[in-house]
Amino acid sequence: MNTVTRPRILVVGAGFAGVECVRRLERKLSPDEADVTLVTPFAYQLYLPLLPQVASGVLTPQSIAVSLRRSKKYRTRIIPGGAIGVDLKSKVCVIRTITDQIVNEPYDYIVLAPGSITRTFDIPGLTDHAFGMKTLAEAAYIRDHVISQLDLADASQDPVERASRLQFVVVGGGYAGTETAACLQRLTHAAVKRYPRLDPGLIKWHLIDIAPKLMPELGDKLGSSAQEILRRRGIEISLGTSIAKAGPEEVTFTDGRVIPTRTLIWTAGVVASPLIATLGAETVKGRLAVAPEMNLPGNDGVFALGDSAAVPDLAKGDGAMCPPTAQHALRQGRHVADNVIASLRGGPMRPYVHKDLGLVVDLGGTDAVSKPLGIELRGLPAQAVARGYHWSALRTNVAKTRVMTNWLLNAVAGDDFVRTGFQARKAARLKDFEYTDAYLTPEQVRAHVEGTSRQE
Repeated sequence: MNTVTRPRILVVGAGFAGVECVRRLERKLSPDEADVTLVTPFAYQLYLPLLPQVASGVLTPQSIAVSLRRSKKYRTRIIPGGAIGVDLKSKVCVIRTITDQIVNEPYDYIVLAPGSITRTFDIPGLTDHAFGMKTLAEAAYIRDHVISQLDLADASQDPVERASRLQFVVVGGGYAGTETAACLQRLTHAAVKRYPRLDPGLIKWHLIDIAPKLMPELGDKLGSSAQEILRRRGIEISLGTSIAKAGPEEVTFTDGRVIPTRTLIWTAGVVASPLIATLGAETVKGRLAVAPEMNLPGNDGVFALGDSAAVPDLAKGDGAMCPPTAQHALRQGRHVADNVIASLRGGPMRPYVHKDLGLVVDLGGTDAVSKPLGIELRGLPAQAVARGYHWSALRTNVAKTRVMTNWLLNAVAGDDFVRTGFQARKAARLKDFEYTDAYLTPEQVRAHVEGTSRQE
């Protein structure tokens, strides 16, 4: 077959789901069976669960950013850019490249794995003053920002300003928020010892969540253990509470409290990528409604998985949907690749079924809570399971070596408190990192595709 007639498989997104799908396609398809293309703004796969450890400086950023161009044996074409719309009728994906060009990429099969973005609400000042924890840049930026608050507090002669710079608020009692608060609190607790003019008692961390329990998926006992660990460290936990208003120097809680702070970190959940809304297809809570085989009913060659797809959780039943976790995304990526190949070759597709293997929460140091296969663990055993799971899930030996080296170095030498300063002159908040205003409406997608077709 020549290159003109080979089927074109387009994978959108280089997260756990997208990369696993691409790697499986490359291994199981011969070069003359199909052309595989991957659309991603960054040519690396980010290991999201370890972002809090990047923010706290335990791991270096490159340790969890696994290069997609490192291997010489892969043949996938990478388009550096972001998908901003999909025309299902014309089988065209609209892409904004990193050079800001808008191009059309036709496909025969498309795998939608664009992931998720931080979920926000209509809270005054939230997107202008809060930091997120969803990207590598955000994690690196937060580390610089937190350390700079210690420097600025040390330099200040105003006790009110000093106190506000040493208070930190994290919103979101899920895994991301809990681990972020835990890891960064350890960082500031260790760092303040190097600032003799600062009173360690002024450093206060607040973890708040609208839910009545912290990490309810862990169960009552482990959830209570995690709360006890955090409270023992001095983190103030407020449940049934959220943010009413955010400003540059203070945050107002829904219970009326006003906390003077320069640091608000927002981790209150995720929503599907705005790309899904451009399809004009049925959604479930913003996620694309797909069949158990992860194909889009009524649209040949369209598959979706990961955080942006409402994949039925057949292992749980009762209409449950698979949670947006790395554990599911990895397995869905491999499974959807098999279904794309089956569709390509005219074979039967199989439904996705996976029983959850458990949960791990790394609270830094020797503190952790884990629930592998339903077994409740605390302390060092839980820490060994948590880090062992993350280490084994890293895709390359280079990444595994870097992460293990960082962990060992941190355990032996302790934390360092260097801030790079590369973004010191440019304030950046939640709205500056995720580019949520870049996407087209379904009507704009259709008009753009039709317009470019007429020009050709």
